[in-house]
Amino acid sequence: MSNLRGALDSISLTDVAQLLHVNRKTGMLQVNSGKVSGVLYFSSGEVIHAETVSSRGESAAFEILEWVSGRFEFLSTQVSVPASIRRTVPDLLMDSARIHDSRKRLNSIFPRLAAVPWPTLPAPQLLEGLKLFVEERRIVPYFDGYLDFQDVMAASGQNDVAVLQAASILKAAGRLEVLEPDAYLTVTPLKSSLFKKGDHLELPKAVEGWWTALDPYRGGVRNVRMVWPKGPTVERVEFVTGLADKLVAIPRELMQAWGLTEGAHVKLRPAPQLPSAPSDTLFGALS
Repeated sequence: MSNLRGALDSISLTDVAQLLHVNRKTGMLQVNSGKVSGVLYFSSGEVIHAETVSSRGESAAFEILEWVSGRFEFLSTQVSVPASIRRTVPDLLMDSARIHDSRKRLNSIFPRLAAVPWPTLPAPQLLEGLKLFVEERRIVPYFDGYLDFQDVMAASGQNDVAVLQAASILKAAGRLEVLEPDAYLTVTPLKSSLFKKGDHLELPKAVEGWWTALDPYRGGVRNVRMVWPKGPTVERVEFVTGLADKLVAIPRELMQAWGLTEGAHVKLRPAPQLPSAPSDTLFGALS
């Protein structure tokens, strides 16, 4: 068994890991699943480290162990990596199964990670009487009505299960709403003049009416977060009459800088004055 390879539709990674564990093997288990890949490092049958493109350590191991399609190959070789995982293979596999079940349950509650969580109570009333772990309490301040679940994961450094679990506790208590404020619009050039500077985006009044009907934005929307193929940007916005409902007007200079052409499609949602971060008041109440 110096080299072991196969397809994940014929044997699961859990079974492969158990086989390597029982035989106390040392080497690298390389896994490719579609466009993603990862490595589990074994030493005397124990997983001591894991890597994917996006994560390291236990989180990477859990990510890899959930893959159900693709191919794997074990290379029997000496490994020289930092020991980031310090638990037995049975413990690791048990936690992997638990996380998998939790993810399925949470995805049924929150099917869209592009949705925006919004607490309906201010701190400190928000968490009164609720049981949350310390990690979950640290996540809650990022639920600000501007960040979607994926943004919260990136900003907090927590995985999807941790973020969605915190949201599910608030939702079950009737203290969290899930919003979908994204507007999908078509780019048109902004007509500027001597008296009209091209330093902002323009959106139709209908979009303003839709957004300000949602609780987080009732005070008005002054900035928008726009996402296009090259990434996101936050820009000042003005709402105008006479612009078709499905259009966003962008200064030609910005269109050029961003590589956007007339007729391109972009996604926009309200944004705070500065890139969203947890408020000091909320942080203090929850820490």
